[in-house]
Amino acid sequence: MGRGGLVILVWLLILNGLFLLPALALPGDNPWFSLEALVVWAVICGLRVPQQRYRVAQVLAVLYGLLVLLVLADALVRESLGRGLNLYLEFGLLDAAWNLLDTNLGGVLAVLALGALAAVLVGIGWLFHYGLDRLGHHSPAHLGKPLWLMSGLFLAGAVTPWIGSPALAFVANQASLITHTHQTTRNFAAELNTRPGRQNQPLPLPKLAQTDVILGFIESYGVSTITDERYRSTVSPGLEAMGRSLDAAGLTVATGRLQSPIQGGQSWLGHLSVLSGQWIHNQLAYETLLSSGYATLVDDFRSTGHKTLAVMPAITETWPEGRLFRYDRIYDHDDLDYQGPPFNWVTMPDQYTWHRFQAIREAHQGPLFAELALISSHAPWVPILPVLEDWQSIGNGEVFRRWEGAGEAPVSLWRDPDRVRQHYGQAIAYALEVAGGFATHYLKQDALMVILGDHQPAPLITGEDASRDVIVHVISADPKLVKPFLSGELPGFRPGIRPDPDTAGATMARFRPFLHRHFGEL
Repeated sequence: MGRGGLVILVWLLILNGLFLLPALALPGDNPWFSLEALVVWAVICGLRVPQQRYRVAQVLAVLYGLLVLLVLADALVRESLGRGLNLYLEFGLLDAAWNLLDTNLGGVLAVLALGALAAVLVGIGWLFHYGLDRLGHHSPAHLGKPLWLMSGLFLAGAVTPWIGSPALAFVANQASLITHTHQTTRNFAAELNTRPGRQNQPLPLPKLAQTDVILGFIESYGVSTITDERYRSTVSPGLEAMGRSLDAAGLTVATGRLQSPIQGGQSWLGHLSVLSGQWIHNQLAYETLLSSGYATLVDDFRSTGHKTLAVMPAITETWPEGRLFRYDRIYDHDDLDYQGPPFNWVTMPDQYTWHRFQAIREAHQGPLFAELALISSHAPWVPILPVLEDWQSIGNGEVFRRWEGAGEAPVSLWRDPDRVRQHYGQAIAYALEVAGGFATHYLKQDALMVILGDHQPAPLITGEDASRDVIVHVISADPKLVKPFLSGELPGFRPGIRPDPDTAGATMARFRPFLHRHFGEL
């Protein structure tokens, strides 16, 4: 083999490797040989005018760079949300992704990170373009026709696991997802519009008419906290202490599991699944249901006579979707009057959120229905604050200034996945201790408190095949309010602070119908 033949072989192997990259984002075994590499080589061989070949190679390099960007995005989505890339859904999440990056890394580092990504893509595009140029330069023109014949043979052999067209398969998969998601969304909207009138109207819950109902979502509180040995040793002692303190306060508790539609992020999808009784598994379903005017627990409790409110410490900008929930009042970051420091992504610690909610509660006459989105256990899980024993000392939150700047920077912590997991367990333990502390201090006879996770954390924390179940604690000073949860209708619930570890939870969509069967007029 001469020098020209060796150059062709080397660059063909590189080109083949580049085209196999999209296979990492597809199910099944990865092929060894890419049909696209052979086809592109044949195209380049047929272009003998250098300027024409240069322009075609340039276009192909840009297209390949975009393909690599999508493959990298797929890997990121899988690690953070536990599912593959779906372009039909992801465009609506770009703002949320930038906000998370900006908050955790800071504006400068976030821009540098994006700049580094752009540099990598440009480098890969240059390598692709240069490889095509070398192949075109050393490949004789008469090689084009045999290559097309070989491409046909490769296409015929694509039924084997060794030959494939991963780039084309990746693009086709995205096209299929776009079509399927669009049709699914249309079907969901049609289903909502054709439901019988009573199913789409507020339904009172008379057996909770004089009862404060508190629905507290603990960020990333998944079942892995008690089933995964890496977290059990950190979370279990806190759970046991919480159980003892609730018992000492005369409170009854039952614990079970519910399956969340999401993992790692998009908490609002889990929230709406619980509130609506519908399976809200993506952003389009979320927007479709909200825009339809479909009734939720917010409407149910208002029709029961409750004042309905949402406590949202992470909402720092305008939230146009909020008005579609029809809460009587939404308390966002500014409305909670917090005067302490933020802690990376966490705008205020959970203990302050619970403390401020109790002040709101005491200022109101009559029953409340409240949804709280608790965020101290949100990534990056640093710093971990201590729990203040004296709740009256919390005031406007200035007491937390003593921990301003505490803990290491997230960009440093996240270099070590094992330490990230350790901090995750500690953050959940903190959130549970605070929630239990609120219950023991302030939960009276006329209240039902439901504490549950919104979703499991990202696969980086749980592993790839972990359950999507979250833990649910139902707490009240009135045992009659807790008793329905032990009926067996929602599988896995049992007395005490731990769910049945061997029984998978029902979906979050079953929570609202369950409340209506046991506390409503059905």
